[in-house]
Amino acid sequence: MAEADDAGGDGAGSDTSNQILNGVYFGWVIQGRNVSLQLPAPVTPALHGLPPASPTFTGRDTHVEELLHGLAPGLQRQEAVLVASVAGLAGVGKTELVVQTAHQASEKPGWFPGGVLFIDMFGYDTGRRLSPAQALHSLLDALGIPAEHLPQELQDLSRLYRSVLAEYARQKQRVLVVIDNASSSEQVGPLLPTDGTTAALLTSRHTLDVGARLHDLDILDERSSVELLRMAVFKARGAADTRVADSPEDAAAIARLCAGLPLALRIAAALLADIPSRPPASLSQALSDVHHRLDQLRHESHAVRAALDLSYEQLSEAQARMFRLVALNPGPELSTEAAAHVAAADQQHTVQRLQELVRAHLVEAGAVWGRWRVHDLVRVYAGERAGEEPTTADDITRLLLYYLERATRADGYVIDLTEPTPRGYPDRTQALAWLDAERDNLLAAAVLAESTGHADIARDLPMVLENYLSTRGHPEEWRASAELAVRAARTLGDERGEARASVSLSDALRELNAHNEAIAEARRAAETFRGLGDRPGEGMALRALALGLGAAGQHEESLRMSEQAVPLLRQGSNRHVAAVALMNYGSHLADVERYSEAIDALAESLAVLSQTSKSVKALGLLNLGWALDSAGRRAEAISSFQESIACALEVGGLWETDTAARASASLGELFAEDEQSDQASFYLRQSAALFAKASNNSLAAEALKVLGLTLIALEERREEARSSEFTSPAHERHYEQAADALAEAIALTRHTAETTTDDVRQELADLLISLSIPLVHLGRSDRALEAIREALAILRRLTDEDPQAHQPPLAAALDTFAWALAQDDTQLPAALEAASEAVEIATGLAQHSPDEHGELLQDTLERKAGLLDELA
Repeated sequence: MAEADDAGGDGAGSDTSNQILNGVYFGWVIQGRNVSLQLPAPVTPALHGLPPASPTFTGRDTHVEELLHGLAPGLQRQEAVLVASVAGLAGVGKTELVVQTAHQASEKPGWFPGGVLFIDMFGYDTGRRLSPAQALHSLLDALGIPAEHLPQELQDLSRLYRSVLAEYARQKQRVLVVIDNASSSEQVGPLLPTDGTTAALLTSRHTLDVGARLHDLDILDERSSVELLRMAVFKARGAADTRVADSPEDAAAIARLCAGLPLALRIAAALLADIPSRPPASLSQALSDVHHRLDQLRHESHAVRAALDLSYEQLSEAQARMFRLVALNPGPELSTEAAAHVAAADQQHTVQRLQELVRAHLVEAGAVWGRWRVHDLVRVYAGERAGEEPTTADDITRLLLYYLERATRADGYVIDLTEPTPRGYPDRTQALAWLDAERDNLLAAAVLAESTGHADIARDLPMVLENYLSTRGHPEEWRASAELAVRAARTLGDERGEARASVSLSDALRELNAHNEAIAEARRAAETFRGLGDRPGEGMALRALALGLGAAGQHEESLRMSEQAVPLLRQGSNRHVAAVALMNYGSHLADVERYSEAIDALAESLAVLSQTSKSVKALGLLNLGWALDSAGRRAEAISSFQESIACALEVGGLWETDTAARASASLGELFAEDEQSDQASFYLRQSAALFAKASNNSLAAEALKVLGLTLIALEERREEARSSEFTSPAHERHYEQAADALAEAIALTRHTAETTTDDVRQELADLLISLSIPLVHLGRSDRALEAIREALAILRRLTDEDPQAHQPPLAAALDTFAWALAQDDTQLPAALEAASEAVEIATGLAQHSPDEHGELLQDTLERKAGLLDELA
């Protein structure tokens, strides 16, 4: 039975109706033949996010040519190295080199018609560093895959990303991937294409072992450094400004003091451009003074620090304060609103200050308007400057309180509670959009709060984010933030707060299938609440404990804990939480087959949930439908499932979509049992579409498989009744529908089968065998045999790895192969050969386990005997 925490979901847009005929569509349907389905609103890929190329780029022609050579299409496979890694020290111009190369490559006809993906990994900034999963979310979003379609696990995200790139390449829309500022092979590995066509450029301060063509980028020589200075000043001031050309010695001195680092050179040029009357000798002298003060620093950073010092000293007080504030933000980008709040300024003046900093090359515009970022080295520098200011501690406090206050208001919209009405955002959609945009900042803010002595915020912010993280599919972040809240509460000596955070941690651990850890956390929390005399708190912990025990299969103990939780929670003021606990109690009763009591408990919980939350009401109706069906009350079960679907789709969030998918699957199976093929087909197809929308392709494939097998079984029963081996034209429709459903299931499963678990590869083989059955009945024996041969190849590989586990399905597949071959009289000898191999395998299995494999042996022997008779 499905169970719920006190959590809700998000909204979704309306769907559009499409029909796909004999085509390819990447997203909901990978391969389709005569398929009608509902598709989500179209999403436009964002494949033009490459930063602009600087017009002052110089001194790198050889590197650009080398990189372009590796990107050119049509190379012989043995010559092609489709990943190039540019390495060098910070500020040396790695990013500019790959951006320049990417622009040139994208402009060459036929090289990258699909566009360019660009992502900054922030690999050397521990506060902003992207994990591979975070980066994949961003890249898949740019490729047009909606967030609600994304799986949770890193390997699934990587497989989906690589499959999308491969599909672009297959459809002659080759994409170039640019991965900037990676710190390790582990960080960048899952992001590298593997289809043999898609190309990638990456940058790092380290030489990464990722099988790439390596390009080491050194500092600019003096001539190129001076030329960069000249070009940058020319761009800013025009041809009339000849200071660099007129003062070659001073320009060369600036180039040397900047150590050939393009970042420092550009800042130096900006300083000259800011004051047209300033001679280069003045800047050279200033850099020399600072350089001598900082000559004990590492070579990598001293020239940049010198330039930054000078740039900082040119700022007004308001500009300098804004510069420090931007650097205080713990996440990747700061919003204008947050900056204005901390600076206690209006947004117009805040934008003005930030734009001034952008022009001074100290701040960069973010990915979208209204967001701002700084280079990692500049952030370190600004942080040091902020550390010198007595007001910095207060600034950090204001920033943290801003995030806490805004997140608290947004949390009121996450669960679709009908009471009380939340305030602070125009509507639920915008509240969730704010949480999505600020998620990284919010998580980083909790970490910053812990490290800066704001333990109360470090305790409270994760709890505010609990509903959001749990319902939006971020279990890893949920666990990490809950662990932080536990530590913070412990630091404060807040036993109740620690127990509350432990309940959240237990729920997160359960979502990650860490059942033993989840149970232990919930037990500790229950003991703490009991010692404090907090009965509703104890009930909350026991609810979590019951869920953990149930997930671990300990249903009797789970039921006991759930039974204790309900009256304790009823003593509290939150009737919604008590109703959720009662719903879970009903589910636990159904788990131990006490269906009548389960139905009563679920009905009672729904009386409250109908008034408090449509999201959880939909789940309660799903659970009630399962209990009613198990109790033999089918008509009532069907009604409950249908109401669950309607309720869930009305809310439309990711969590609710999953609920609707499960209810649709249950209805489909019920109608299949009653041999109502049209109704079964409708609900099973709807289930598959909803599971895909909820980013659960495995369950989507399972729903399609159930549909295919249901239709096959239905038609086979009809054939037996007609005493005819093959279907009549009047009933070919069922085999056509079965073949289509199984083909879709195969498409959903295929792209993960080569790089995932044996179970998925076994599932792919099973689907291929199942597909062969309707194909044979439809007279498409060639396609049927092709499917079986592919399945046999998979099963033979699996059998070599683990004979005990995979010999039974191999024998069954060989038996089906013999049946399919026997439909053609000329193939009878080959059919007998396959049947003989099946008998040989089944005989060995039956000798060791006659009870388990006796039926398989009997089936294969009958097939072989029949073939021998036909040949005789």
